[in-house]
This record gives sequence, C-alpha cells and structure tokens, in this order.
Amino acid sequence: MLTATADSPEIALENPDFEVSEGDSVEVDGETYTVAGISEGDSAPIGTLEQNETAEFSETWANGSTVAVDDREWTVEIAGDDPSGVTLVEVLDRQAILESDDAADNETVERDDGEYVAVTDDGETTLVPADEYFPAPEERSYATGDSFEYDGHSVTVDEVTADQAVIVWEGTQTNTIEIEQDTTVTIGETEFIAHFPDASTMTLSTDIEGYESQVAEIDRFEQYNTGLTRAVVLALISVVLLLSTAFIPSRY
Repeated sequence: MLTATADSPEIALENPDFEVSEGDSVEVDGETYTVAGISEGDSAPIGTLEQNETAEFSETWANGSTVAVDDREWTVEIAGDDPSGVTLVEVLDRQAILESDDAADNETVERDDGEYVAVTDDGETTLVPADEYFPAPEERSYATGDSFEYDGHSVTVDEVTADQAVIVWEGTQTNTIEIEQDTTVTIGETEFIAHFPDASTMTLSTDIEGYESQVAEIDRFEQYNTGLTRAVVLALISVVLLLSTAFIPSRY
C-alpha cells in the first residue's frame, strides 16, 4: 500500500548549465542573453530570453513620395535616368503661412493666369502671385554615400535609381526566445533542455540524455504504481466477495 500511494518522482536537472531568475544573464557561444521574464503560462511557467544585437536597417523612398525629416515634410525628387543623388524639397505649409499673416486672406485666389494671394494694406487689396508671396521651399541634396540625421539615426544614402533612393543605418535589434516547461530549446548553436523547478526559476541543461532517463524512470514508476494499485483493488474486491459468501445461508 505504501508504494501504491507514493508520490510520483519529479524532474530535477542535476548540475544544470544555468539556473537563473528574471534579470539574470546567460552567455552561450560567446553571445549574451538576458532573462527578460518568467511568467505563469496556461499550465506551466514560460521563460523569455532577449538578446540585443547590432543590425543594418534600410528604408526605400520612392521618387515623388513625401517623407518626414526634422519634423517637416519633404518631397523626394530624383532627376535623370542615371542619378547620383536625391533631393529633398520642403513641402510648405501654405495654409499656416496664410493664417499667420493678418493682411492676407486665408485662401488663395485662382485666376485665368495663375494663383494669387489677396493682401490688404491700408484698406487696399492687391493680388500677389503665389510664387512671389510664398517663400522658396528649402532643398537638401544628398549624393550616394552622404549621411544625415533622420528619425533619430545617422543614415547614409546607399543607392539611388531613377525610381527610388535607399537609405541605410545601423541600429539595435532585439531577438526573443520563448522557453516552455520541459522542452528543448536551441540558444545560439547549443541545444538545452529547460525546466522550471518553481515559478521564478529556470534551469537549462545540455544533459538532454540525463533528462530523458528521468522521464523514462517516472514513466516506469507510474506504470508500476498503476499496476500495483489495480492489483490491490482487485485483491480487496476478492476479500469482500469471499466474506460476503460466508454469510449466505446454506440450503442443506
């Protein structure tokens, strides 16, 4: 009966390569990973490793498209069939310029010969050609290989064709590895078995064979325990049946 009611043995990775908690670091194959978190999953804990690495990023600007640089909008202009650079032409906020000028109407006026701005001075209104009224937009030209600040990065014009310009920059990329209970996981080029002895600790071991031996031992224990339990139950039923027959009255 003692064996039949004994608790099943549990997995315990002996001398694991790593035993870590949230915030700890794991160094594998020369790369460092951080335990970003250990949380409760649906049925078991889940660990998350993160690694920050330098990576090259790129962005493509189509000819004629609009991009935002230095909190302003610019039109991408690429001239010629075999261009060597790209020009950014400032997109003027003409509405804001009109609204900031008390002497000008807030809307331009269209005439047969063009677009005008109505400007009133000393009660007299004059139509000023829009090209004369609005300031010339700023232009910034960059040749292939030139660098400039964009979206918080120092970017370089990598390639320019008649249709588009490609800018590149280096940044930090975060790689994430999710680890589940009693599963194998490859970190770098090394394979580990992962186990969570409690809700805040993760162990990683390269002794996968040792882990599999423990699993096999537990399976044998459970099979033996189940078989023994059945035998005990059958024995008890047999005893009950034998005792019950002792109280059946004899017909002779």
